[in-house]
Amino acid sequence: MAEVSEKPGGTGAAQAPEPGAGHGGAQAVAAAQRHGVTAMFTLSGGHVFPLYDGAVKADPPMRLVDVRHEQTAVFAAEATARLGRRPGLAVLTAGPGVTNGISGITTAHFNGSPVVVLAGRAPDYRWGSGSLQEIDHPLLVAPVTKRAWTEHQAGQVGAAVNEAFRLAASPHRGPVFLDFSLEALFGEAGNATAASSGVAANTAGTPAPPGPGGAATAPGAPDGGAVDAVAAALAGASRPVLVLGSDVWLGGAETAARAAAEELRLPVITNGQGRGVLPSGHDLLVTRARSVAFREADLVVVAGTPLDFRLGYGEFGGADGVPSAQVVHVADAPDQIATHRPLAASAAGDLAAFFTALPGAVRASGRSGAAGPAWEESWLPRLQAARTDAMAADSGLLAAGADPIHPMRVYGELARLLDDDAVVIGDGGDFVSYAGKYIEPARPGGWLDPGPYGCLGTGLGYAIAARVARPSAQVVLLLGDGAAGFSLMDADTLVRHRLPVVMVCGNNGAWGLEKHPMQALYGYDVAADLQPGCRYDEVVRALGGAGEIVTRPDGIAPALRRGFGSGVPYLVNVITDPAIAYPRTTTGV
Repeated sequence: MAEVSEKPGGTGAAQAPEPGAGHGGAQAVAAAQRHGVTAMFTLSGGHVFPLYDGAVKADPPMRLVDVRHEQTAVFAAEATARLGRRPGLAVLTAGPGVTNGISGITTAHFNGSPVVVLAGRAPDYRWGSGSLQEIDHPLLVAPVTKRAWTEHQAGQVGAAVNEAFRLAASPHRGPVFLDFSLEALFGEAGNATAASSGVAANTAGTPAPPGPGGAATAPGAPDGGAVDAVAAALAGASRPVLVLGSDVWLGGAETAARAAAEELRLPVITNGQGRGVLPSGHDLLVTRARSVAFREADLVVVAGTPLDFRLGYGEFGGADGVPSAQVVHVADAPDQIATHRPLAASAAGDLAAFFTALPGAVRASGRSGAAGPAWEESWLPRLQAARTDAMAADSGLLAAGADPIHPMRVYGELARLLDDDAVVIGDGGDFVSYAGKYIEPARPGGWLDPGPYGCLGTGLGYAIAARVARPSAQVVLLLGDGAAGFSLMDADTLVRHRLPVVMVCGNNGAWGLEKHPMQALYGYDVAADLQPGCRYDEVVRALGGAGEIVTRPDGIAPALRRGFGSGVPYLVNVITDPAIAYPRTTTGV
């Protein structure tokens, strides 16, 4: 849970404002730019006008991207952070502006994304009198932020924003929330006035002092003994698997992780933004043999992702009377190491340093000889064969000519059209689950999904940010028709800001992730049907974009090509078979 501070001057030690700093909004923008921020995602509100004024008048100006719902602004800031590996910025107006953004803040919390949310707030001199949109925001967001507090002094706005960015970018990364009283944001730095005695003064936490120079705290190298313990676990393994998660990418460890896997000849499974660390087709990448690997492994080393429902809560092995697998957990901070199950070893710290040290530690253990590791002789070939078999078994459905369209056919066509630098975004249930299985990025940093919080509606915000961050790359948003209802209005944002994105909607007219399980449990379903054949493409056309409906499998590829060639926001509305359910192995509970 975040620290909460509402006392005036709550940023810690007072710092003098810079000469000519201007109003609070100008100070905030200047501080954000020092942390590499180039875009502000927002929805207009009077409480935050000075932040807009600061963005427009900055040198250089900060790009303003205004959206149609505050959750989209926060999702866009989060995607900016995940793609660019530096903090993203969302600006929310007071009251409902903040509450509308809480799902986005929570998603960033679960994903460990460095996001700074700056917000307006009712004036101090009227606090407690019932001003428009008066509510104590930090108390609402404290459980899902690293810190949440209010700045009341105009002269301290820049220091407070600097501290927010430092905290967000320091491992373990995550969202930070900072709001400003009206006086602080509109006031000039040299004319700061004391906060009114009527100001809320929550003291649930103690303010942290600003870090030296405002720089993010770099993770230290993992303890050498911890690395040796991981190496010893590998030394005793016959069937190891290495799992690479999002923090491998976010922590800049992708090159070191790949080098370690290749030197040790470790079979690798990727999830989240770990996808692409080993590119599609790499001989060590066995994600398609995931079920066999997790069922038969005797050691699973998980790096950069939690041992949550996506990884069976860290329960591996145990198939056919074989003992359960030992588990090693590696994270960028000690508080990210799993505590809900026993571990054979763990290491916390800079992930690049860990992977750089690991091969040498394994050699020192005496395990790796000239002939190579023992698992390369039988275990790795076993997984490679399972991968080949899985791909062969799926090839028919990826090219299926069934009518209604099988959702796998969409991915069979899309995979052939993706460039190596494409950004693929998933926002949905069953339809997007297929994407996670059949779309394997060629490079790291090219995949975005909602992550373990599972919040639908991320897609348009992610797509907006991806196009801003990667102006020359293909950007593809995969939408379930249920997810489309959460944020499709922000196709208007794509149009207004001239951000071409290809959206592919898998439209089965149902909440498939709920419909089929409910039928299995009760023999019927309710509240699980949507409008069959709904024309989401016409929604995008009405908003100024383009699109088309596809009802036959041979129409998918031509429609995708038209979308990529259109140069505008384009939605390909594919009507898929509602009877097809994704064959998932976990419900997440």
